[in-house]
Amino acid sequence: STLSSSSAASDVYKRQLYPQKNSDLLFDQEKKHKMNLIPLIVILSMTIPAFALADYEPPRTADGKPDFTGVWQVLNTANDSLEAHTGRAAQVMREGPVVPVPVKALVALGAVGAVPPSLGVVEGDEIPYKPKALAKREENRKNWITADPEVHCYLPGIPRATYMPYPFQIAHNKDALMFSYSYAGAVRNVALSDPGPAPIDSWMGLSWARWEDDTLVIETNGMHDQTWLDRSGNYHSDKLKVIERYARTSEHTIDYSATLEDGDVFTRPWTITMPLYKRVGADAQMLRFSCVEYVEEMMYGHLRKEPLD
Repeated sequence: STLSSSSAASDVYKRQLYPQKNSDLLFDQEKKHKMNLIPLIVILSMTIPAFALADYEPPRTADGKPDFTGVWQVLNTANDSLEAHTGRAAQVMREGPVVPVPVKALVALGAVGAVPPSLGVVEGDEIPYKPKALAKREENRKNWITADPEVHCYLPGIPRATYMPYPFQIAHNKDALMFSYSYAGAVRNVALSDPGPAPIDSWMGLSWARWEDDTLVIETNGMHDQTWLDRSGNYHSDKLKVIERYARTSEHTIDYSATLEDGDVFTRPWTITMPLYKRVGADAQMLRFSCVEYVEEMMYGHLRKEPLD
């Protein structure tokens, strides 16, 4: 009995001392169970979306087009990084004594400043950068704290405005189509026919819409090169063209995709996909996140006659 108790206590001690080994044992046990579920999961993933697309009849406007009116929001972390990634302690890391640690400016944020893992939203898993452009992306990542336009509350551009962690509203009829965004009070008035080249480059670009059956297609160009695609330094040049597609798949979801073309930065066009979710009930409204006033101290505090510590 004493030997048995001693052995049990030893097992507990080992689990506390070597949590990774204990985790691996649990993983092995769960893995066998999960493997049995894979065929069912694959079947469901293949059939449920197809069933929804085939049988769902969306609400329609007076002119018979699908109605996208409402307040929508993503439920992902694409704004952290479009590509798949593991979790990490901060957006910017540095070499530590044993493992990488957050840069000094982010240490005090603790778990609030950590980046959760993500499966990514890029088709093919990798953004096809040209070699020089990839080096620029890596430089952007290192300088995220000062270089990301979001840090300064600049307008997000397209497609980033769609997958920031804030809601946006769509309103439209046969004569007009408008997107309004909670973040920075951004707006996008979408033309309903091709207006030709943008007269000047801007943060949100020039957008125009067309219909492909029940899919709303919006083409945007005329954006300058100062917007980023996420917090991981992914970027574009002023040659960027974005083609977005919106398709209603249920009362509360939109199938969204955006194809990005930029011959100065990427080797080929590439696409991101994600669902958009409709806010309902009391959440079916949008408050303006006026972040400009929140960055004044960061941007202009040094101009005080007596700067704050």
